[in-house]
Amino acid sequence: MRAPGDPMLNILTVNLVCSTFVFWVAARIYVLPKLPQLELRTVLLPILLLHAGRHLGLMFLSPGGTYAGMPPQFAYPAALGDLLAAVLAVAAIPAVAANSRIARPLVWIFNVEGTLDLVAAITLATTYGAAAFMGAAYWIPAFWVPALLVTHYITFAVLWRTRGSAQAPRRAILNGT
Repeated sequence: MRAPGDPMLNILTVNLVCSTFVFWVAARIYVLPKLPQLELRTVLLPILLLHAGRHLGLMFLSPGGTYAGMPPQFAYPAALGDLLAAVLAVAAIPAVAANSRIARPLVWIFNVEGTLDLVAAITLATTYGAAAFMGAAYWIPAFWVPALLVTHYITFAVLWRTRGSAQAPRRAILNGT
């Protein structure tokens, strides 16, 4: 097993960045241009359903999901932050589906918490050398986190769009500029 400071561990960072870029390109081609024509719930329900699966972040606490020695300074905040994001996504789904007045505040709360959780998890994984202990959980930061980051961006774009009549910031967000 490699030591946490080994440069080969940067492969996870490369995977994370490359996968995020691929998901961003896909969003830029297929999703962002269509946002002005889509209803809020048409965009948000699939995103919330995807994030409802973030309970899988609990895998960071599972001995079979990670190698022995997984830094608890990363594992606990990442796992519990993902679980909270999943609960918040599930709580927002019925409100969004019903076009309830509480849908936007619930989605804002979910999106801010979920984004901060991912940023914190990436930071903590880097700080504490968690990549060396990912084991079967490697796919989470290498593939799933990039998809989640891009869908959080899309959610912010949708929320900003429906915020009011601030057209210049809206065009900048939707056009990726």
